[in-house]
Order: sequence, then structure tokens, then C-alpha cells
Amino acid sequence: MSKQDFAVDKIARKIELGDRRALSRAITLVESSHPTHREQAAELLQALRTDRQAIRIGMSGTPGVGKSTFIESFGLQLVESGLRVAVLAVDPSSAISGGSILGDKTRMDQLSRHLGAYIRPSPSQTHFGGCRAAHT
Repeated sequence: MSKQDFAVDKIARKIELGDRRALSRAITLVESSHPTHREQAAELLQALRTDRQAIRIGMSGTPGVGKSTFIESFGLQLVESGLRVAVLAVDPSSAISGGSILGDKTRMDQLSRHLGAYIRPSPSQTHFGGCRAAHT
């Protein structure tokens, strides 16, 4: 087993135990376009495959319609009923600066402080990390 394999296994175990820092590292690894990181991300995703079920909900809409308000309210209901919630908030990146506002976490103040919730804002472009469409 290589040093890289050990790190992937260690991150996977920590994620399964609910370690937020490990989850953040894993998301950063998956967002990376570096070839070594892409290989490690694939190994990590394979290591995390289980029979557990997760529900994924996607939301989109124009600014100011209440997406963050809805997510916070719904997320709080879920965590208060004993479930864990992860919000991956993808924020449009500026075509001019390449940066993004990433204000979703501050708009979901109560949910972001709950131990059963995890909120990760990410820009939609590949500048400074960012989300890309994944093909499975």
C-alpha cells in the first residue's frame, strides 16, 4: 500500500465517522483538476461506496427568490429529526473576475451552526477549485 492509498483510506474512515474537516478535504480533492488528485478522488469515491442511501435534491432559481431560506428551514427540520444534511451551494462565478460571492453559508446561519449539518459553498467555475459537471 502506497502512502497515497493510506491517506485516501484515512480520509474515507474519517468521513464515515462524520469528520467535517475530512469531508472538506475530500470535496477539495474531487474539485481539483490536478491529475494525481483526480486519481486519488476516484480511489476515495470508490472507498466510500456503501449500501447506505442518500437523497440528493437540486435547487436553482433567480437571486432573491428564497432558495437559501428554504434550504435552511428544510435542513433544520431534517437535522432536528436526527438526520444529517450536507448542502453543496454552487454559486455563479463572475465572468469578469473569476471570483464568486459565496454568501449562501452566511444566509443559512442557524443551519451552518448545527452539528448535524455541513454547508460547503463552491464557485461554479474552475477558478480557485470550483464545481464541474460530473459524468457517471
